[in-house]
Amino acid sequence: MQEVIGELLPLALGIAISPIPIIAIILMLITPKARSNGLAFLLGWMAGILIVGGIALVVADVAGQSTGSEAASQSQAVIKLVLGLLLLAVAAKQWRSRPKPGEEVSLPKWMQTLDTFTPVKSFGLGALLSGPNLKNLALNLAAMSIVATAGLSTANQVVALLVVVVIGSLTIIAPLVVYFAGGEKSTEILGGWKSWLSENNAATMAVLLLVLGVALVGQGISGL
Repeated sequence: MQEVIGELLPLALGIAISPIPIIAIILMLITPKARSNGLAFLLGWMAGILIVGGIALVVADVAGQSTGSEAASQSQAVIKLVLGLLLLAVAAKQWRSRPKPGEEVSLPKWMQTLDTFTPVKSFGLGALLSGPNLKNLALNLAAMSIVATAGLSTANQVVALLVVVVIGSLTIIAPLVVYFAGGEKSTEILGGWKSWLSENNAATMAVLLLVLGVALVGQGISGL
């Protein structure tokens, strides 16, 4: 179990490092409905990872049982290889789209409407940004293929999935902790985080996806 958790940690951290969702929750925390919308966004984010991960785990588990352990292991290697190549392609796109020095960074237009959000819309946004997100989807699939082929009991599989959900949510939890515990200083702290993430979003994502993509491609090749 410990070995599996070790393999899952970098993938879960890859899910967690998502600048746009972090900026979104920071902006939510300076609106009149900060508490309710912030918590709803976090729950939606966790639900998105949980639902996609749960579906991926069930599918991978069934596929593993029907094909046998050796074939399942090869299938896992192929999945890692394909997902790794996909992440490398997205990394290249992110790097090309990074702003030039001095260029003004533009954020998605929907961020300008966050002050009108209700808790229900905040929950839905969190789920949408976490579950179907291409980067998170690839990492979630890779993580659950590891869990499904590790020979774990059902209970341990659930624990592994929850570990991915919690670790993958740490960067969304952190702004909430700062907001609730930071008092008057929280606005300044969160504002600094937002500025840095806005300016370095593309470069951060490109480097992250490059590292994770190379790792998955290497694991895929070694497993074939």
